Amino acid sequence: MRVLIIGGGTGGMCLAHGLKQAGIEVAVYERYGSRRDGLYGYRVGIDPTGNRALKECLPAELFETFVATCANTPRHFNVLTQSMHATASIPLRDDSDDVNSERSVSRSTLRQVLFTGMDDVVRFGKEFTHYEQHENGTVTAFFSDGTSDTGDVLIAADGTRSAVRQQFLPHATIEDSGITAIATKTALTPETRALLTDEMLSGINLIFATKGLIGMLHVMEFKWDADGNPKNPADAALLDSWSGLQFDNTRDYINLSVWSSHNHFPAGIVDQRGKELIASLLEVTRNWHPDLRRIFELSDPEAAFPLRISTSVPVEPWKTTTITLLGDAIHTMTPGQGVGANTALRDAALLARELIAAANGEKTLLAALADYEAEMLPYGFARVADSLDNNGTSGKDPLYNPATGRLALFAARTYFSLTSKIPALRRKFLEDLYTYRGSEAA
Repeated sequence: MRVLIIGGGTGGMCLAHGLKQAGIEVAVYERYGSRRDGLYGYRVGIDPTGNRALKECLPAELFETFVATCANTPRHFNVLTQSMHATASIPLRDDSDDVNSERSVSRSTLRQVLFTGMDDVVRFGKEFTHYEQHENGTVTAFFSDGTSDTGDVLIAADGTRSAVRQQFLPHATIEDSGITAIATKTALTPETRALLTDEMLSGINLIFATKGLIGMLHVMEFKWDADGNPKNPADAALLDSWSGLQFDNTRDYINLSVWSSHNHFPAGIVDQRGKELIASLLEVTRNWHPDLRRIFELSDPEAAFPLRISTSVPVEPWKTTTITLLGDAIHTMTPGQGVGANTALRDAALLARELIAAANGEKTLLAALADYEAEMLPYGFARVADSLDNNGTSGKDPLYNPATGRLALFAARTYFSLTSKIPALRRKFLEDLYTYRGSEAA
């Protein structure tokens, strides 16, 4: 069996590792020119579902590298006002269990981990244009540089704007969720550390602000210092032996993001960059606490970026062929539940198991792909719906409606305040959170 994967993102690379481990020939075609490119985004939250998939697909020593290169695990889930008043602070589990825990990883560092040991698999600078299916069941992928490759299976792992999906499922559409988000990155220094409380420094911080704004603040502290040396000598051997760290681009930082419905931002903000974008963000958050605004002021203008959040429209099952999809290529979701990357990893592990079963003669290739799709589609689109319905990640949320916004804001703050103070509600909140984020059920 020869498997072609279009896209070297989180899901595609996890799948490639799983297949390579099983001795299946696999090639990944990545449109970026090198592993140094495409390092967008900041924090990725990896939950037990994602941990399980990575542990299943990666070589054991590389999974250990993944764990070692994660940032400190959040210890609190905090809910704040724009004035930094603490509405709630709920303790979270620790990270003593490699699998059943929540982890924070830099997206760029995770990318480096997943490319480790895959030089013989990944082809960079390959922009997919189209495919052709043949009578014998094989598929040929064509690229903009005039090259092509043929395999037994073609996997679309090329993200929200998947070119494979556009040809294979032209009726599968992506909708604007009605939300604009702006993300910033600020170095964690003595000055910026002093702007945050101890709970904020060690937690995931959700900011329910007035004027229809929601914010999220994460502090990412890693195991190496500003000079790139391990903070704990016990980690030195593992970090020094990581051959995949071809360059070091991660230092401790604060990730502060803001989102709302489009109309709460100036027109054209998604086209702004650099200092202009930061200035617009400061204007929008002019009633926020000076310490939060200072984090924006000290952020790296070149690292800030705006985006319009998209979401997939569910599609009915299709007739199984030797082409299938995983991750955002089929079920793009808003960041409301924080499970997009984890769902892609879940897809990757499931698809790897099915393809391995086919390679071992336990079922036919089409049966394996059909079994994958029959399981992936229900849970994938269930996660799409859940994410769209959470934390104001739909522009239709009452939080953004002038007539209902104040009442919705009061209700959200009251819910978290009571949850934080009443032990039974706090236990239920945590049980529901960990059950959902670690669930393998639809």
